[in-house]
Amino acid sequence: MGETNDAGVEERPKWDNKVQYLLTCIGFAVGLGNVWRFPYLCQIYGGGAFLIPYLIALVFEGLPLLYLELAIGQRLRKGSIGVWITISPLLGGVGIASMIVPSLVSLFYNTILAWVLWYFFHSFQSPLPWSQCPLNANLTSYDVECEKSTPVNYFWYRKTLNITSDIEISGSLQWWMVVCLASAWLIVYICFIKGIESMGKAVYVTATFPYLVLTIFLIRALTLPGATDGLMYLFTPDWEILKKPQVWLDAATQIFFSLSLASGGLIAFSSYNEEKNNCERDAVLVGVINSATSLYASIPIFAILGFKATSSFNLCLKDNIQLLTNHFEIGDQNMTVENYQQWIDHLSQTHPDEVNGLGLKPCDLQTFLDQSASGTGLAFIVFTQVVTEMPGSQVWAVLFFVMLFSLGLSSMFGNIQGVLTSLSDLNLIPKWIPSHVVTGVICLISFLVALIFAQGSGNYWVEVFNGYVGSVPLLIIAFFEITGVVYGRGMKTFSDDIHFMTGKRPNIFWKACWMVISPLLLLVVLVAYVALQAQIHPSYPAWNPDYKNFPQNEVKPYPDWVFAIIILLCVVPVISIPLVAAYKLICRARTSSAGTDLNPYSNEAFEIETAPEKYEKA
Repeated sequence: MGETNDAGVEERPKWDNKVQYLLTCIGFAVGLGNVWRFPYLCQIYGGGAFLIPYLIALVFEGLPLLYLELAIGQRLRKGSIGVWITISPLLGGVGIASMIVPSLVSLFYNTILAWVLWYFFHSFQSPLPWSQCPLNANLTSYDVECEKSTPVNYFWYRKTLNITSDIEISGSLQWWMVVCLASAWLIVYICFIKGIESMGKAVYVTATFPYLVLTIFLIRALTLPGATDGLMYLFTPDWEILKKPQVWLDAATQIFFSLSLASGGLIAFSSYNEEKNNCERDAVLVGVINSATSLYASIPIFAILGFKATSSFNLCLKDNIQLLTNHFEIGDQNMTVENYQQWIDHLSQTHPDEVNGLGLKPCDLQTFLDQSASGTGLAFIVFTQVVTEMPGSQVWAVLFFVMLFSLGLSSMFGNIQGVLTSLSDLNLIPKWIPSHVVTGVICLISFLVALIFAQGSGNYWVEVFNGYVGSVPLLIIAFFEITGVVYGRGMKTFSDDIHFMTGKRPNIFWKACWMVISPLLLLVVLVAYVALQAQIHPSYPAWNPDYKNFPQNEVKPYPDWVFAIIILLCVVPVISIPLVAAYKLICRARTSSAGTDLNPYSNEAFEIETAPEKYEKA
């Protein structure tokens, strides 16, 4: 990792160049959420209208926090724990919290990469295994569950997850998922085997390849029938929807989570920078590229969703045309998709009872466009179905899943680096243990814990972790980060820090955001989020072939014991913040009562508490 200087002190590792650092930050910020969360929010919240609250949140919440994290990490040249202890020992819990959260996030995030690997391995088959239903055990007909749903649903829920019908039914470990999970963690370890040196090399591929694939998909998607309908649906604004508070709340949380703030990774990355570096320019660059990527990814995705909706619409019309031509003995070529509406209007006037009795399907393009999907539903169900309908489907499948893996892997770098740098700052691991051994142990432990996601109920637990680990805890950490720097370190000292690094002091906009606007916005979002969650008992969609409305998901409330785990996942990562602060205050009170002349709130007093032997020798 580091080199040793003439005094025998290990120097902090450094990036090979500025491009490597920026690519790493961009790769960490740009993740799976840019591809499958942002387009979904645009779709359900009025298309182009959603960009207004999103951009407001970017300017007044995202960029100020991003700038603060990059600046404080670069100035103090420490990981998350070291930074907050240096600012104030009372904030030591913030560093611990921002180490716990990414370690929990990496557990389920790498499970998604394991799913991507599974699909990638199957993308070379012809035909694609999710393009048709398999035969049943007797080889007499197709599998019943597959026929009731669709081949893509069957491959996802049965062949990939082998999912149980309830979160309380664990099911056994799925050996293929265990192999894919082990492969995903092995790839992460290989990329970290030499610390930031090997990770910095890997990021040249992982951070840039998704843009190449997105561009290829964009060119191909714009040539598909129905692409225009999808883009019109995305960019046609519905201004009335901006009156809903939920839109503003989701915009604020999306920009926050999209930039990967408060998880320690960005602080760790910037700590390997030269002290003299324009971190303001870096923050604006990373933030703008991240948001532009979300918008850029939405264009090919909605063009493809428009193609899917058009294909489903035409298929619906063809089924109705077959019923009508058979019943009214119309010539095969007379009724087409193009003149269907004219025929149905004519027949409804001349033979209304007969038309009504045929049980024709309601075919409406807008309805098919409204069938939104996000997260795993978009990646492993909607996209896989669309790929099967495209010429050269194997090529598109390979490209798509390599892109997803690259996006996820570059985000994993930030999660793991945040943990590794914090452990190094804590000095819990003896110096004689090589860094690659420490990384290997962490990856191995993470793999063993993540085996809960390789069970039959694993997908349900991924949704639990995804929904709650990365929500309330990150908002709380960010609030303490920004108030800790501005009111703990002090605005004047922090301005001096920035002047030392960049040659100029922060302008009035940054100061206003750090001191008032951003903390207030964070507090409002946190309170509103908790208030909304408290009004409903959380539920989850279960895949149950015995459900009366199957293949629709059966919505079930979480059992009480799972609800208790949800509360723990929200509370445990941040409980260190008040606990460490209380412990330090008690220690300081004892120090003061012992008669020390030191300021009990100084870092010197903290050092006496943690390393008294140094001061005794002096």
